[in-house]
Amino acid sequence: MQHGRLGDFTTDKRVLLLAAMAVVVGSGGVAAAWVLLKLINFCTNLAYFHVFSTVSRPLRGAVLGPASVLVPVGGALVIGLMARYGSEKIRGHGIPEALEAILIGRSRIGLKVALLKPLSSAISIGSGGPFGAEGPIIMTGGAIGSLFAQMFHMTASERKVLLVAGAAAGMTAVFGTPIASVLLAVELLLFEWKPRSFIPVVVACVTATIERGGLLQAAPLFAHAGTTPLSPGFVAGWLAIGLLSGLGSGVLTALVYGAEDAFGRVKLHWMWWPAIGGLVVGIGGLIEPAALGVGYDNIAHLLDGHLATRAILLLLVVKAVIWAVALGSGTSGGVLAPLLIMGGALGALAGQALPDAGPGFWALLGMAAMMGGTMRAPLTAALFAVELTGDFSAVLPLFAACATSYAVTVLLLKRSILTEKVARRGYHIVREYQADPFTLTQVRSVMVAPADTLPAGMTADEAVAFFTGAGPRHKAYPVVDEQGVVTGMVSRSDVLGWMRHPPAGTLGTLTAGFGMVIAHPDEPVGDVADRMVAEEVGRVPVVARDSGRLVGLIARKDLLLVRRRVAAEEEERERSWIARPASRGGAPRPGQPPGGEAESSLGST
Repeated sequence: MQHGRLGDFTTDKRVLLLAAMAVVVGSGGVAAAWVLLKLINFCTNLAYFHVFSTVSRPLRGAVLGPASVLVPVGGALVIGLMARYGSEKIRGHGIPEALEAILIGRSRIGLKVALLKPLSSAISIGSGGPFGAEGPIIMTGGAIGSLFAQMFHMTASERKVLLVAGAAAGMTAVFGTPIASVLLAVELLLFEWKPRSFIPVVVACVTATIERGGLLQAAPLFAHAGTTPLSPGFVAGWLAIGLLSGLGSGVLTALVYGAEDAFGRVKLHWMWWPAIGGLVVGIGGLIEPAALGVGYDNIAHLLDGHLATRAILLLLVVKAVIWAVALGSGTSGGVLAPLLIMGGALGALAGQALPDAGPGFWALLGMAAMMGGTMRAPLTAALFAVELTGDFSAVLPLFAACATSYAVTVLLLKRSILTEKVARRGYHIVREYQADPFTLTQVRSVMVAPADTLPAGMTADEAVAFFTGAGPRHKAYPVVDEQGVVTGMVSRSDVLGWMRHPPAGTLGTLTAGFGMVIAHPDEPVGDVADRMVAEEVGRVPVVARDSGRLVGLIARKDLLLVRRRVAAEEEERERSWIARPASRGGAPRPGQPPGGEAESSLGST
């Protein structure tokens, strides 16, 4: 990218257009969330209560007999047919599919996916699937943003911004968590930190928050108020919850992909796999009906502390099993709500051995820590829990627990439950952000100076003799006049064309008037690299801005050294400035004063 001016950011006024478009996308995300939630309620009422209604009813109130085992199977069969004859992209969590569209698909999502994803997810969840609505709404909201962007002449990066804006707006509309939704975009979806992307996403989430109040619940979904004692015992409890949740995240990830691998060995078309998973879900529903569906009521019960220990344990085990099997079968559904339930159950169980911190406190920490560890999004998880409950007093313990869980999963697992899905499709994702070394490094730090040159007064015959002799070391040389000003470049290919019929005149006159790629000492290396690729040149003279005099030369190999320099800085371990004993016994060498080694070490560093 060519920089018009050097500065902190490369964003231009086009961000205002993206922000205005984000208002439309945010409204679309709210509409999609409303439709999705109504569809889930409709399918749930039809499947378990046999009524046509969009009123939310918990499955705890349904009468589940042996025949209810077939309800998830029937829903899964429909989803399998939709995936095979509609679009295979409706299978899965929703978030990995959005990641794949962003990174591989140039942020293009088709209309078919936008229509079928919410419908398939509603059928899956409404027929008892133990999933959440966040994955489907992220995919659906993202599809709305992508489709809207495709109506205009936009770059892939701009389409990505609107795709993510739609996804974040959809999540905001479902859960009422605008800050966490923006952080989700930053931690999971954008793969950049630029005003160009951040501002439109914020606009979309603010729009969704304002409009949500008129269609959905405006207050926090699971209001919770408590206190946060600050004592060593409680701090140890925060870390313990984070540690347990991190280990639990690893177990859940292994269960999901273990189930997926098992289904891969089944000698049936993948269209039938969700039905097998649905049978397991149905059986699990007979054991513990509360494990079916979204289970928002379970979150509320865990936070108010009204569930008995046996009920919590049963919910945790059954939910984990049926969720892992169903998700591994390739059906449609999200992971966030199940993670909240399983994390909350784990936190509630562990909290019985921890200091009393009020109803639901340890369950709240478990919810956030399980989400943060499994999705590798600790900031999103912590703020999501705060916004979901309105309990701002728990910010510090939530951050501590989420960071601990995050640390455990980062050290134990190569990938998250989301990126593992993408990796299994043949794509490797790196989620670490760092300054671009090609933007951070200036030309003057990598150029060769002084550079070998040819005089402007050299004739073509002399140039031919020079290049065909034993002297030349390079494929191209800058041509300079008596004042050191660069007049052009002469390459070996130029000379080969002169060998039969050498032109008259000097190199200065032969190169004058021809466009020449130049660089300046203070410009970023990345700008020069872009010009070298565009003009297909391998060596570029570096000239002073004021005088045009040659100050150095930069070649392709010098660009490669930039990356190597960064890698070397990451790998090199420098000596400590702390004084060390001069020998194994700890005594200084004869004639050396105490602390002499420290001075030597500091000096060498």
